[in-house]
Amino acid sequence: MHEYAERDAVALADLVRTGQVRADEVERVARLALERAHDDLNALTGPLFESVPLPSAAGPLGGVPFVVKDSGPFARGVRFTLGSRAVDAVATADHTLMSRFRAAGLVPLGQSTAPELGLHFATESARHGITRNPWNLGRGAGGSSGGSAALVAAGAVPLAHGNDGAGSLRVPASACGVIGLKPTRGRTPCGRLAGEAGFGLITEFGLTRTVRDTARLLDAVCAPPVGEKFVVPAPHRPYAEAARTDPGRLRIAVTTTPWADTRVDTTVAEAALDAARVLEWIGHTVEEDHPHLDPEDVVEGTALAALAAGTALLRAPRRPGPALMEDVSRAVLSEARRCTALEVAAMLDAQHRVTHPLGAFLDRYDLLVTPTLGRLPAPHGALDYDAPGHSVRSWLRALLAYGPFTAPFNVAGQPAISLPLAQSPEGLPIGVQLVAAHGREDLLLAVAAQLEQAVPWGDRRPPFHV
Repeated sequence: MHEYAERDAVALADLVRTGQVRADEVERVARLALERAHDDLNALTGPLFESVPLPSAAGPLGGVPFVVKDSGPFARGVRFTLGSRAVDAVATADHTLMSRFRAAGLVPLGQSTAPELGLHFATESARHGITRNPWNLGRGAGGSSGGSAALVAAGAVPLAHGNDGAGSLRVPASACGVIGLKPTRGRTPCGRLAGEAGFGLITEFGLTRTVRDTARLLDAVCAPPVGEKFVVPAPHRPYAEAARTDPGRLRIAVTTTPWADTRVDTTVAEAALDAARVLEWIGHTVEEDHPHLDPEDVVEGTALAALAAGTALLRAPRRPGPALMEDVSRAVLSEARRCTALEVAAMLDAQHRVTHPLGAFLDRYDLLVTPTLGRLPAPHGALDYDAPGHSVRSWLRALLAYGPFTAPFNVAGQPAISLPLAQSPEGLPIGVQLVAAHGREDLLLAVAAQLEQAVPWGDRRPPFHV
């Protein structure tokens, strides 16, 4: 178990490829690790998938175990609920990204927990209960990809699937002390059933513990999706190579000023400023600056992703019963049903008011550094999804008061990554976010690798580790 949990995905794939271990041996240990982690963390939606014969360990990540998020339909034959008591369905086909995961040699072993409809920065639901943080069981794992983040942090799997519509990869990455990359809009596929996910705000990818795993996974799945609305040109070189390449002297901005009416914890702000000092020590030019955004434009632009979730349910062959849903979900369904074309146009206009200043800012700077969250991982129940009286916008304001730095880059589509660069005095993880211009994941990974070497986090282990 210890030997398994200490290795990242690249190392496990190398062991399998060179015949030092067999893929079925890795899978057997991974199953034990997942069950052990779930006992402490409540991070799986149900029993592990049945074992299937592995055709081979081919592919760049051949034989590496992972889990998929309960955000279906994602994996053929897998039951999904979207974290809701009102949803119960089975995916009839693989999502395009799932097909690419399989082609890379990844072995799906289970499904990770998510909050209802994925509209929460805490992985807590009436259906699956509370997913706990391996660094402190009284704290949340973040959301909405919190189950995946908790399992990766606990060493149960080296990487896991997740997606991000306002911070749902980066927020749990920060809370659990792992890496969460949100690729450029159009870098990874939305799937056969969606030309754009969440009006273009939702991006599919995963969580890892090492920069090289992030790069290798992105190389495996980043081919331009055929026929989708948003497509980014293929990279000029593999991301694994970019992560090993000196990016040269970059111009970097740093800010701890949130795009919401909220406070930022001093400890969290200082972690971002410390990262900026390290980047300056490495040789980059760093200055304090930030793009100017209207917080209400961020809320309005992000509201489209929430309403898209409601619209998808209203169009489903079997509409879920609102009585079984949590209060915020009911508000989402109600507003999606009433939303007019004029209101959608107004939200699209708000998105443009976010996109243009961010694009101009990242034309002047190579990277932007911010905190990922505004605070330390929240205690359970701090964000009550089942509280009555919320509208879509009041709920988003509550979320963005906790995580005010991530959503603008879903609206505008730039790539952003959260790195586990710091810890609080009590040992809680603190993530720092790096943002680059459209299509520049290569810069994010190159600088992330520099930070990983300068401020290594690989030896940190949470108290609840397999």
